[in-house]
Amino acid sequence: MSTPQRSGMSRRHFIQTAAAFSGLALGAHAAEPIVRNGKPHMKLSLAAYSFNRVLAKRPETAEPGRMDMHAFIDFCAEQDLDGTELTSYYFPAKVDTAYLNSLAHRAFELGLDVSGTAIGNDFCLAPGEARDADLAMTREWIDYAAILGAPVIRIFAGKVSAGDTEEVALERCVEGINESLKYAAEKGVYLALENHGGITARPEQLLNIVKAVEPSPWFGINFDSGNFQTEDPYAALEMIAPYAVNAQIKVSIKPNGKKERSDFSRVIGILRDANYRGYVVLEYEEPEDPFENIPPLLRELRELISL
Repeated sequence: MSTPQRSGMSRRHFIQTAAAFSGLALGAHAAEPIVRNGKPHMKLSLAAYSFNRVLAKRPETAEPGRMDMHAFIDFCAEQDLDGTELTSYYFPAKVDTAYLNSLAHRAFELGLDVSGTAIGNDFCLAPGEARDADLAMTREWIDYAAILGAPVIRIFAGKVSAGDTEEVALERCVEGINESLKYAAEKGVYLALENHGGITARPEQLLNIVKAVEPSPWFGINFDSGNFQTEDPYAALEMIAPYAVNAQIKVSIKPNGKKERSDFSRVIGILRDANYRGYVVLEYEEPEDPFENIPPLLRELRELISL
C-alpha cells in the first residue's frame, strides 16, 4: 500500500484530512458545510420519478403492461448506471421485507447501488393525526431504506398551512426533522432536505432550517437543480451545494419562474467547486417520451462528471 507521500498527498494534509473526518464521525454540526477530502467525485443514477407517466402507482392493482420497479431497475442497468433511485411513490400499498429484498437483489445482481429513495412528507403540519401519520411514514421509510441498502432519503419541509405563519411552519419542520433524525441515526440512513418550494423556495429559507436542526452527521441537503425559481437559480444552487449529500439534476431550470433548458455543465461545475462526492441523479420531468430522451441526457451527464 502506498503511503500518503507516495500518492501525492503530503503527510500534513493527510493528518489534517483525517482529523476533519474524525470530527465528522463524532457529530458534525448540521449548519456547517460537509467536510470531505477536497476532491470532487460523482456517480450517475436515475430517479424512478423520471417514468412517472408509465410507472404503476400501485403495482398490485395496475393494469397489464405498466412499468414496475423491477423493470425500472432493469432500465437503469441497460443504461450502465452506477445506481438507481427507488422513489417511494411506486411501491405497493403494503410493503413487506420480501418485496424490498427482491428489489435489493435485482439491483445488486445487475451491479447497481440503490442510490436512495424519496418520500412526500410535510413536516409543517400542525400537531394531530395527519402530522403523526407523516412522522410514522418517515420512520417506516427509514426502515425500508435500511433494508434496501439505500443510504439517503429525500425529504420535504412542507408549506405554510392556512392561518399559520412561516415562523410557526419552520419550527414545526425543524421539530419533525429532529425527531426523525434520531431514528435515522439508529438505522444509519441520511435524511436529505430538498429545496422543494414551500418554506424552502429560497436558499436562505432552506439554510435557515439547516441551521436550526440539531447537530447530526445524518442530515444534509438534497440539491435539486430545477426547483429554485429565484432571479438567479444558479447562484442559489451555489449557496446550498456545500451542504449537499445527494444531488438531483433536472432538464429545465426556472429563473423567475420562466422555464428554460438547464446548463448541465454549469450545474455540475457548481457541484465540483463544492467538492461534492456522491450521486448525481437525473430526474426527468419533461413532456417528451422518457424512453427516447433519457438515454442521451444520461450520456451528457456521464461525460460531464467524468471530466
